[in-house]
Amino acid sequence: MSTISMKNLLEAGVHFGHQTRRWNPKMAPYIFTARNGIHIIDLQKTVQMAKVAYETLREFTHR
Repeated sequence: MSTISMKNLLEAGVHFGHQTRRWNPKMAPYIFTARNGIHIIDLQKTVQMAKVAYETLREFTHR
């Protein structure tokens, strides 16, 4: 598996979210900030949770 890093996610533009006026309040814990009317996703949490998802799937497939 290739490593998921903040640099890779930034280069891919993953941090750009929806317009601030069209947001879902349930996403508040995952929003880092807002700039120019766009929410910026917290990539530290994204990387952390991607690793958790990977490990969970890995354990599941090894059963």
